[in-house]
Amino acid sequence: MKIMIFVCGEGLGHTSRCISLGRELKAAGHDVHFGAYGYSKELIEKKGYTAHKIPSEVTLVGKAGTLNLRKSVFATFKRGQFLGLLKLARILRRIMPDVVISDSYYMGILSAKARKIPCYLVLNQSNMEQFFVQKGIPGRIVGDIIRRFYTGVFRMADGILIPDFPMPHTICRKNLDFTEDIWEKVLYTGPLIGKKYGEVERLDLKRPHVISTLGGFGYREPIFRKVIQAAQLNSKIHYTLLSGPFIDLDAFKPLPENVRMLEFIEDQFPFLASCDIIIAPGGHSTMMEAMSFGIPMLSVPDINHSEQHNNAFAIDEDSLGKMIEYSASAKDILAEIHELLCDNKYRKNVLKLRKLAERYEGTTFILKMLESKHSVRKGKEINTRDYFVLSRLRGKTLAKRMQKKRS
Repeated sequence: MKIMIFVCGEGLGHTSRCISLGRELKAAGHDVHFGAYGYSKELIEKKGYTAHKIPSEVTLVGKAGTLNLRKSVFATFKRGQFLGLLKLARILRRIMPDVVISDSYYMGILSAKARKIPCYLVLNQSNMEQFFVQKGIPGRIVGDIIRRFYTGVFRMADGILIPDFPMPHTICRKNLDFTEDIWEKVLYTGPLIGKKYGEVERLDLKRPHVISTLGGFGYREPIFRKVIQAAQLNSKIHYTLLSGPFIDLDAFKPLPENVRMLEFIEDQFPFLASCDIIIAPGGHSTMMEAMSFGIPMLSVPDINHSEQHNNAFAIDEDSLGKMIEYSASAKDILAEIHELLCDNKYRKNVLKLRKLAERYEGTTFILKMLESKHSVRKGKEINTRDYFVLSRLRGKTLAKRMQKKRS
């Protein structure tokens, strides 16, 4: 089976989970092609895969609460994005895939439907109008227009794949809002992560050990420094801080003896599998990795980032970790770390999700689903009943029930 995977370049979480999915599909003998742009394309190629260059999504322009259609059309033409749709058509015509999987890349669904190719949309946020509002286009009118567009795309897709735990354990549940007809096609795949817990070699870290992936750049530098200050308040807790690329490590020295700082590393899974707590922003992919490895999280969502705040709130609400704001002091951070270390309920809850991740592993789910519905290999029968019954039931019924309960 020939499969085309389109990847949204807005955030590397989309890229990492698509690489994981592509690796699983390729290992099963399928012909996998990627479509990506920007650093996402570079990362896919760095992993040894071929990636076709695709355009970014359409450009919207507005002011004072209204969408300026004329300027939006001009800006989109200026960036060549309408012509990009023709480029997508050429790519699909040349590759002729049996199935298209598009991770938060909506033009991929439009192009696939135009050629009558079965297509599936992977996403962990359906209220995407917030993304454009945060990009500087204010107003409810703009949000409503954008929402109508995405709802139309949702209806076009043959299935909506949520790379998260089934309800009621879904971390991104507060970011999902579909109409009743779309809920019918929602499937919870389970987490899509780069490595499984049993595949990762453990590191010999001093315990208890906290891993921070806050980065230390730009607006995150103040909270990054507060973590260092928190480490000074209790030398019995050890820290490894992953600082990010292009960071001047000398700018944060001298460091306490219980803290070490490393530059950005591509494979963070050995650290994740060996620590007791992870401090990170509210990105969905990082949360899926932490929960799948059974690690409580101290989440620091980016300011004015509604998706990350919703994810962090769910972590806190389910006692899988704690949410703190950028305004938190070093003493506040240390207090939250102490609670995560000392209160056994957090470890107990995340271990339940680690076992659930082993049962509902996202790449396996999607592989079996595609082979069951679209494989052209004769004589291959795959039992996916348990996957589909659970996913559809919880997608349509439990999700709406939980939303009403929490609203």
